[in-house]
Amino acid sequence: MTPIRVLIADDITNTRDDIKRLLYFEDDIEVVGEASDGNEAVTLAGELKPDVILMDINMPQLDGIGATEQITMETPECAIIIVSIQGESEYLRKAMTAGAREYLVKPFSASELADTIRRVNELHKKRNIHLLNTKQQETSSQVRSQRGKIITFFCTKGGVGKTMLATNMAVSLAQDARKKVVLLDLDLTAGDAAVMLNISVKGTIADLVQEDDSFDFSLIDTYLVPHLSGMRILPAPSSPEQAELVHPQHIQQILNILKSNFDYIIIDTAPIYSDINLEVLEASDQVLLVLNQDLTTLKHVKTAQEILSTLNYSAKIRVILNQHSQEGIKIKDLEKTLNTTLTAIIPEDQKTVRNSINKGLPFVMSQSSTKVSARVKELIGLLNLAKPADLKEKNPPQKSIVSRIFSF
Repeated sequence: MTPIRVLIADDITNTRDDIKRLLYFEDDIEVVGEASDGNEAVTLAGELKPDVILMDINMPQLDGIGATEQITMETPECAIIIVSIQGESEYLRKAMTAGAREYLVKPFSASELADTIRRVNELHKKRNIHLLNTKQQETSSQVRSQRGKIITFFCTKGGVGKTMLATNMAVSLAQDARKKVVLLDLDLTAGDAAVMLNISVKGTIADLVQEDDSFDFSLIDTYLVPHLSGMRILPAPSSPEQAELVHPQHIQQILNILKSNFDYIIIDTAPIYSDINLEVLEASDQVLLVLNQDLTTLKHVKTAQEILSTLNYSAKIRVILNQHSQEGIKIKDLEKTLNTTLTAIIPEDQKTVRNSINKGLPFVMSQSSTKVSARVKELIGLLNLAKPADLKEKNPPQKSIVSRIFSF
């Protein structure tokens, strides 16, 4: 078996020696080089092409964050693990934005270091293969136009209304636009989409992934629950501990199959950065960042913008303001801070939304004359989701290929 090739970048010789000693007895890991500053790390990364780089943050000339960003741009086949004595979230955010795959806080054990290297290397290799396959698929505009589109609702701040928007959009696309629509509830520990749709769940995505190592549509179809609007839903696990049964490779298989059988796949995500969400964001045609008018949500969305931009996803990001009212941060200030124009503004209507949730009937069906219903339907038009196939652009713009992926 070919060992995992590791480059150590740290300005302290004793630290580099300590790391080498920790890895000495790992037969599947080989240290192929050492760098004493960020510039040397960039040079050696290009020359040695290591599988994994252990990068210290605090180094002379060019620090670890700057070196990580440069290597991620120039040598994206290298996975980078940031190593630091600082465990604050700000350092973690900077590392992720620069393109790091993992963040290790000193001190750590030999087993912790080795296991992290193996895990990061495996994920990075799989994603490189996936990117190559994606690039090959995108060379054929005909194939691309025949496959369903993935629309993902995302925000790392809970309570912004992602599930409400996702369920109502899915229902409206199916009922009004007559599209074949499936809703995936990927908030695996706390998904509420089935409750909002008043659907009795017998089988979930956790049950599906235990069926077999590989899926086909006939198997997945047995777990898709129909809704009276015509859309289908693959529910989240019924208990939080079952979330651990669902892995990124499961999501990749499921999405590929659903894209061949539905016009639209609407995804409600968990409010976290995870390997599963990264898989979803990478596969999505449009990512809808849901925003509210409070400072904490604005901070989360701003950070998400930066991270997704680092991943080359800027072209598919749309920012949706939900629960808009006269109170809170003004629209012009939100747009100025985010340096973008809001794609859509959904008004606050607590009474309509509350009645909809309590009755388990989406408001685009039960209260279609309300402003909030009208705005959701307008959002579908703004995103060109209901456009007939023959009116779509013959040569749609190419999607960006991911140049770097992070995980933690």
